[in-house]
Amino acid sequence: MTQILAYAYAYAGLAALPVTMHLAVSAGAPLGRLTVGGRFPGRLPPVWRGLALVQAALLVAMAGAVLARAGVGAPRLAALFWPAVGLTLLTLVANAASPSRPERRLWTPVIALMSAAALAIGFA
Repeated sequence: MTQILAYAYAYAGLAALPVTMHLAVSAGAPLGRLTVGGRFPGRLPPVWRGLALVQAALLVAMAGAVLARAGVGAPRLAALFWPAVGLTLLTLVANAASPSRPERRLWTPVIALMSAAALAIGFA
C-alpha cells in the first residue's frame, strides 16, 4: 500500500508542474511555446488563456482521481481513475507528437512519468 501511495503522490506532484504552467500562461506569462504545439510563441490569446485554466482544473481533478484510487482524498473521485489514466496517456501521445520542440522536450518526460505512476497504481 505504501508503494501505491508513493506512485499517487508522484503523479500528483508531477501534475503540479503543468498545472503551474497552465496557471502562468492563463495569467499572461509568455510561455506559449510550451503549450498547444507552440502555436503562440509568446502570450496566449485571451480565449486560449481561458482554456489553460480549464486544463489546469482538469489536471487537478485527474490528480484527485489518482490520489482517491490510492485511498487519499475524496473516495468518489476514484471512479474517475481510469478516465484520468486514459487522458494522461492521450496527453503523452499529444506531447510526444507536438511540433514544438520545447513542449516535447519538457512535457513528454513529465507525462511519461505520470503515465507510469498511474499504470503502476492501476495494475497493482
